Amino acid sequence: MKFYDCKMAPNPRRARIFLAEKGVTIPTVQLNILEGENLREPYLSVNSRGLLPTLELDDGTRFDEVMAICRYIDELYPMPKLLGRTPIERARVESYQRKAEFEGMIAGSEAFRNQHANFAERSIPGAPRQSVPAIPDLVARGRQTIDRFHAWLEALLSQSEYLCGDAFTMADITTLCAVDFHKWIEVSIPATNTNTLRWYQAVAARPSAQA
Repeated sequence: MKFYDCKMAPNPRRARIFLAEKGVTIPTVQLNILEGENLREPYLSVNSRGLLPTLELDDGTRFDEVMAICRYIDELYPMPKLLGRTPIERARVESYQRKAEFEGMIAGSEAFRNQHANFAERSIPGAPRQSVPAIPDLVARGRQTIDRFHAWLEALLSQSEYLCGDAFTMADITTLCAVDFHKWIEVSIPATNTNTLRWYQAVAARPSAQA
């Protein structure tokens, strides 16, 4: 297998943390998103959408969505159970990690891409051959969505150790990556959100968080 990665980007980091928690090491190819290395050859021959990460299997099969990559790895290496241990927990992990994608990851990307000079003509991912001009007004909307995300997190984490209960899961991985990504737009967990700060301290200290 081969893993196409960008060390600074939050989305590939989700997969790296998942792999680290599983104890799985895969040969990696690094690309620089800021310089647009993912939007030109030879990478476009690997992934015509220019998205990262991509997992390439030995037979040439490729997946470019984080959850597809994680589900495939989970089938090969089922322990630890990062996608849930019971039907209810699996459904909860799916629901909460999806919320973290939309209100954490995508909202952060909306704010970041629409204000960063390097993304002035590529404000959304997945369109390598098109000009997609930034819309500065979307920065405020992204930040507003992140505010709602913080409120949801604080309420949820007042009831449990991790997002989905007593076990670290993919929902925590996606949320950790979202929260750390927000530092690029100078947004952090509010000081009054003590439950979220307690959670963050614990998950950021995990060895996998350094992946």
